[in-house]
Formats: sequence, C-alpha cells, structure tokens
Amino acid sequence: MNEFRPPAAIVEPTPRRIRVRLGSTVVADSSRALLLDEISERGFPTYFLPYEDVRPGVLADGAEGRWSVVAGGRRADGGAWTDDRFNQLKDHVTFSWETLEWYEEDEQIFVHARSPRHRVDTLHSSRRVQVLIDGEEVANSARPVLLFETHLPTRYYLPFADVRTDRLSASETVTRCPYKGVARYWSHPGLADAAWSYPDPVAEIPKIRDLVCFYNERVDIVLDGVPQDRPVTPFS
Repeated sequence: MNEFRPPAAIVEPTPRRIRVRLGSTVVADSSRALLLDEISERGFPTYFLPYEDVRPGVLADGAEGRWSVVAGGRRADGGAWTDDRFNQLKDHVTFSWETLEWYEEDEQIFVHARSPRHRVDTLHSSRRVQVLIDGEEVANSARPVLLFETHLPTRYYLPFADVRTDRLSASETVTRCPYKGVARYWSHPGLADAAWSYPDPVAEIPKIRDLVCFYNERVDIVLDGVPQDRPVTPFS
C-alpha cells in the first residue's frame, strides 16, 4: 500500500513581493519574506514576514506567539502567529489564510503558499481506467488525462461522457487548490463527495477543465485491467 510520507520542512527566502490584507487595508508588505515549505499536522506552506514589514498597530492582544489582527474597522481573531521551531523565523510572523488575503506580487493566492518543490503535470493517455464504488462500475474510459502531483497518487480525470452521471449528484462542497483552482464535488448514493471537477482551472493546468476525478483513496480503480491499491494520504 502506498502511504503518504511528508517531506522535511524547509525555510528559504523568496524573491516574490508578499502582501497581506485585511479588508481594504494592507497589514504587511515585504520583499524579504521567508517561505516555510512544509506539509504536516501543523499546516501547509506559508510565508513569514519580518516584524519590520508589518503595519504598526495591527497586531493586538498577543499571547504565546499569537495575535489578533485589527485594521480598517475589521478584526481577525488569532489571525497572526510566530513559529519557534526554526531560528530563521525569529522576528518573523505569518498570517491566517482563511481570514486574511494574500498576494504574490499583484496576484491574489489562496489556501496556502505554493511550494517550488511541488509540481503538477497533466498528460493525455489511452490507458483504460475503470472506477467502481461498492462493486458498481461508475466510470470506464480509455481517454483519461493523468494528473501527476508531487507527494500525491496519480489522479485520473475522465470525460463526463465516460462516467455514469445518472449515479452522481452535484454536491454543495466546494474546495480551492492553489495549484489547480476551485473544485466542485459529486456524490454517489454510496459515497458522499466521491469525485470532483474543475470547471475553470488555473491557467497553468488547462487539460483538466470539465473532467471528473474520483478519490483513489475511497473508490476502487482498475487500470488496464489491474486493480490498484487504495493509497493512504491526508485525503483518505
């Protein structure tokens, strides 16, 4: 069985200008931020900015290395914190990705920082992919797009025409990936949120537009007639 093993955390400088906003107020602006590149129970990649590059007075009610962020009449409780695991991060602070807005240069980024060691590649394939849920075949395609993403199992994106859409219903679940975009989900009577699709993926990953992908961790995949093991990942 393939089991997810997170890489060791790395701290390194980034050449990108990083800004953080609360509402319409820029609360931090730095051209000397540090990237904490990690995938762990503590979180995902994020930028740490020097205290000197944080707007004076926006950090409030500090305790044990965590603050609320207050600016422009708005407040993000617990929206900023330090990390004492790494000497490089001394006198640096990071911010919440859920309650504040982040920008690399002039483009907004979402969910977490993008790791320079993380790749997402997509390739057209003629391999036969079958998807079964509780023994029922819900997809059968020989024209998948295979998505290879660092540290994650291969994902099989299939045309809706090759999927039993009569066995799927649109879910209210919506997630965002910094590498791929905004995903919409699909449920099967035997498995909620069994699959997802990207109606409008980021410009770098156009091949997966309007295709559907099932969780390898939760369904049975047969590839070229060979049943595949269910991988163990954070999405299991």
